[in-house]
Amino acid sequence: MFAQLRPALILFAVLSIVTGMAYPLLVTGIAQTVFPKRANGSLEVVDGKERGSRLIGQPFSASGYFWSRPSATSPAPYDASGSTGSNIGPTNPALVTAVHDRVAALRQADPTLAEPIPVDVVTTSGSGLDPDISVAGALVQVNRVAAVRGVPAERLRQLVQAYSQGRTLRFLGEPRVNVLLLNLGLDRLHP
Repeated sequence: MFAQLRPALILFAVLSIVTGMAYPLLVTGIAQTVFPKRANGSLEVVDGKERGSRLIGQPFSASGYFWSRPSATSPAPYDASGSTGSNIGPTNPALVTAVHDRVAALRQADPTLAEPIPVDVVTTSGSGLDPDISVAGALVQVNRVAAVRGVPAERLRQLVQAYSQGRTLRFLGEPRVNVLLLNLGLDRLHP
């Protein structure tokens, strides 16, 4: 019995060291050397302070900022440790109520808003942490932000276009805007 146990224990110890320590240290070292910003969460630092990650959505609720896509994470919105969708299907009355409430909140914040509201601005994503909204979702918020900040709406439309990203590999997904980067750009434009 010991003849079989000894090689098994040695193999267990060697594999634990290789896969549990050596490999993670090697991969972490390569990532820190080759992609240090990405390896540390793609954090945006302004004036020496971390303002957020460009990879994880953040709550922006002040009228003078562009609002992120709603979050369904639990126990709090935009909680990266609780990444999840709402699991509410399109025929569920709770989803219909939530969407109507979000549309009403957008229209209340901007009484001039008459055009249709893009779906991504009033529905949550599968992860609940999307950092991006559609270009249309940003443009529909321009008048509200312009009125609060006292900036010409055309200048904010240009800002949205400047922060727009095209489709990934030119054919995957839709054009989008990273809300954190857009709002940081907005602060630089008009603090």
